[in-house]
Amino acid sequence: MSSSWSRALTQISPYTFASIGIAISIGVSVLGAAWGIYITGSSLIGAAIKAPRITSKNLISVIFCEAVAIYGVIVAIILQTKLESVPSSKIYDPESLRAGYAIFASGIIVGFANLMCGLCVGIIGSSCALSDAQNSTLFVKILVIEIFGSALGLFGVIVACAAHLDHNQIISCC
Repeated sequence: MSSSWSRALTQISPYTFASIGIAISIGVSVLGAAWGIYITGSSLIGAAIKAPRITSKNLISVIFCEAVAIYGVIVAIILQTKLESVPSSKIYDPESLRAGYAIFASGIIVGFANLMCGLCVGIIGSSCALSDAQNSTLFVKILVIEIFGSALGLFGVIVACAAHLDHNQIISCC
C-alpha cells in the first residue's frame, strides 16, 4: 500500500499541491477569523444589553479576529510569488516536488494555526466582553491575554515562511 501512496504523491503535479496549499492558507484563515468574530460578536451584543458602554471598546476583539484573516491573505500572496515556470521535462524533478510540498505544507501550517488563533481570540474576546459588562477594571487585564492569543497567528506565519524558505522553483500553469 505504501508504494501506491508514494506513487500517487509523486504523480500529482507539484503545482496542484502548491495551489491547494495557497487555497488552504486563505480559506482556513478566513474560517478561523469568521468563527472568532461570531463568538466575540454574539457575546458582545448580548453583554451590551446590560452595559451599553462596552460596545465600542470591545470591538478591538473583532479587529484581532480580522487580523487573523489578513495573516492568511498575506501568506497566500507570499506563497503565490514563489510559483515559477519550469520546463515540462522538469515538472517531476525532486526539486520541483519538494517546492510543491513545501508550499503545500506552508499553506496548511498557516491555515490551521490561524483557525486555532481565531477560535482562541474569539473565546477570549467573548470572555472580555462578558467580564467587562460586569466589572470594567477587568478589560485591560483580559485584553493582554487576548494579545498573547493573537500571537498564535503570527507564530503560524513565521513557521510557514520558514517552511518554504529555500524552495523557489515550481511549475506554472501553462
